[in-house]
Amino acid sequence: MYYSFFILYLIIGFFITLGFLFWAIKNGQFKDQQRAKFLPLVDIEDSGVVTASRNNRYQSYLLYSLMAFVLMVSVSVMVYAFMI
Repeated sequence: MYYSFFILYLIIGFFITLGFLFWAIKNGQFKDQQRAKFLPLVDIEDSGVVTASRNNRYQSYLLYSLMAFVLMVSVSVMVYAFMI
């Protein structure tokens, strides 16, 4: 009876994952794969305090609110499943 809720939950999670994947590809997160394997070998100098731009803060707030929403939905689905 409650399998349809789990299937809907999985489909929504799949589309959210695809959205984040396309966002990461659009922003160039996967451009330089060869550089990543050498990063532990590079001695990085401390450049001081780095301030976040307004756009980065909005993205962080959006990500945290999305995480909280997904956590609340997950908990509500589990509570509903245990109550049936």
